[in-house]
Amino acid sequence: MNRPAQDTRATRVLSHSEPLRHQALAALAQHRIATSGQLHQMLCPLSTRQVMSRVLSKLRTHGFIDWTKLPEPGRSRTKAWYLTPHGAGLTRDLPVLRGRPAYPITSETAASLKTPHTLAVVRSHLAFAADARRLGHEHGPWDWTPEVSHAMGDAERIVADALMYYTAVDGEERRKLRAFIEVDRTTMSSERLAVKLIEYARLFRYEAQPVGRRRPASAGPTWLRWYPVFPRVLFVLTGASRNRLENRISDLQAMVAQHPLVAGLAREVPLGAAVLENLEAQGPSQAVWIPLAGGKPRPWTDL
Repeated sequence: MNRPAQDTRATRVLSHSEPLRHQALAALAQHRIATSGQLHQMLCPLSTRQVMSRVLSKLRTHGFIDWTKLPEPGRSRTKAWYLTPHGAGLTRDLPVLRGRPAYPITSETAASLKTPHTLAVVRSHLAFAADARRLGHEHGPWDWTPEVSHAMGDAERIVADALMYYTAVDGEERRKLRAFIEVDRTTMSSERLAVKLIEYARLFRYEAQPVGRRRPASAGPTWLRWYPVFPRVLFVLTGASRNRLENRISDLQAMVAQHPLVAGLAREVPLGAAVLENLEAQGPSQAVWIPLAGGKPRPWTDL
């Protein structure tokens, strides 16, 4: 089958492009939607914003990306970028995305529906990335995978807003950390948010059942296929008054205290919650995280 003429031209253009263009395409495939400012912070924070603007403009001229306006009042001039179908096709061959699932948004309608939540998830990532640069730790654009899904049997799945990989560096000591990230914009009930903890508790205990009559010795929980240690679970809250966000954190703590499965999870896995604006203003490494099992605020690495 012959490939469309525009795909052939796109491949030729990208093969001679600057690496930043590849990175911008890969970032949009990875994160689905991002503003110009977010892509600048993510990929080239030490350069001027005009550098990223020129890259995005050229990619749009070639038909690889497009944009939608942000729906928030007062931000009508801010563009949220996403891949076109042609751009999405190109990213499948980018080495940085090899072996990673990509769920790009390739239409303005889909982008407009996903934009507010997706940009909040990107904001969370950028807070960790900026903190890592300041501290000399390792956490970049490809260490944050949105919408990570795990099966729990009977066609049930749990989908985390993101899975974060982070390496804390202290001299020659390297501490590898992982976290499931849940970003809450206060668009669901507080009870529905807290139920997420039950889903993570079930994933923590879930063991796939073998097919057939004979049951071999258990290989342990299914999550061991992917993680040496179960990732900590971090809730990032935004989109409401401080009092309302504190109430939602209290409801998460109540779920830990009252539900036996969640209480068991909390004894084994660090669980915490923080306000997104605090992460952006102070940094995730500061004492802005509320331990859901109780205790004083602390850095996320000390939960």
